[in-house]
Amino acid sequence: EVDLKPVTGKETEGAGLEIRQALANFPGAYFSTNTFLTERVDETLSGYTAAVVVNLFGNDLAALDEKAREIASVLGKVPHATDVQLQSPPGMPQVVVRLREADIARWGFDPVDVLDVVRTAYGGDTIGQVYEGNRVFDVTAILAPADRHSISQISALPLRSPAGNYVPLRQLADIYETSGRYIVLHEGARRVQTITCNVVGGDVNPFVAEVRSRIARLSLPSGAYIEFAGTADEQARSRRELLIHSLLAGLGIVLLLSVVMGSYRNLLLVLLNIPFALVGGVLAVLGTGGLLSLGSLIGFVALFGITLRNSIMMISHYEHLVATEGMKWGQDPAMRGASERLAPILMTALVTGLGLLPLALGSTDPGREIEGPMAIVILGGLVTSTALNLLVLPTLALRYGRFEKVASEL
Repeated sequence: EVDLKPVTGKETEGAGLEIRQALANFPGAYFSTNTFLTERVDETLSGYTAAVVVNLFGNDLAALDEKAREIASVLGKVPHATDVQLQSPPGMPQVVVRLREADIARWGFDPVDVLDVVRTAYGGDTIGQVYEGNRVFDVTAILAPADRHSISQISALPLRSPAGNYVPLRQLADIYETSGRYIVLHEGARRVQTITCNVVGGDVNPFVAEVRSRIARLSLPSGAYIEFAGTADEQARSRRELLIHSLLAGLGIVLLLSVVMGSYRNLLLVLLNIPFALVGGVLAVLGTGGLLSLGSLIGFVALFGITLRNSIMMISHYEHLVATEGMKWGQDPAMRGASERLAPILMTALVTGLGLLPLALGSTDPGREIEGPMAIVILGGLVTSTALNLLVLPTLALRYGRFEKVASEL
């Protein structure tokens, strides 16, 4: 864990890039660098601290390893890919301690006891606890680092036999270096080889789309198949749910407005402000890199709610001027209604904008991955929707609106 001094989002990205470049000089080692929030979110979504996770399922471990290396090579060639890793790489260096049954029996050792001693000597074992106030610390027994450097030191590990004799480990076991895997991954009782990577300097969703198209050209062994997980998969699911729920809520709002307005023309005038806001939101997204994230979509939903409120205030005031104050619909009530709604609409936009401005200015800072894009979209949409609501909507209402005085009841 590396704590950075208070810096901007771009400086944080620059520091992460320098850390990656420094770690790349260590041969044969795998590294991954992420901000704290990104790491926690990725780990929660997929179980790995990476944005993109490719799971290759199959039965033949050798075939899975071969195809996993091909997939890792494909990932590494896609623009913006970094920290490409195999989660269960084969060929990892290992030291094997293989007990000889005849020698174990001749010296009177129990094989389990011998392996327990080896595990304690080189892996450590908890033998007690120390209390300091309300904190508890484990006491672990393990050989000193100087005694754990070479195979010869492992071979010379003394073990006490039941007869009280000290026997070096080399007289009980064959000890040698080899290569193998430290773990065989499974998911849902299926063997899997997992390839992970992060995305730097680009959007995750186009990156995954490009990866899918390239991996689709590979031929997989019989019975093998690929599943994608990670940030992109969860973002796609969240976007689908957000769009479905937003459409349902929008349909309900339109039905309620149609009942209240009583005129389809006035209803269309109210809904016309949505494209006004959409223009500003889209321009704001394009001006900040063109990345449409989940935060941006949430910003559009909030923006549509704000701009609909402003247009409803305008059309309702026109209806009030004609129905309650008895004005005949024309240019005078259109100008008066716009001027009287000017202050409330501007105050709504100004207060909302000032509240969101700090989030928009710090949108690249760590921890603002959702609030930053949301604030940018709302600010951009407020600019266009407020201007067009005060300038264009009165003209359209004058031309297409239908406002009639309610007949007085006897």
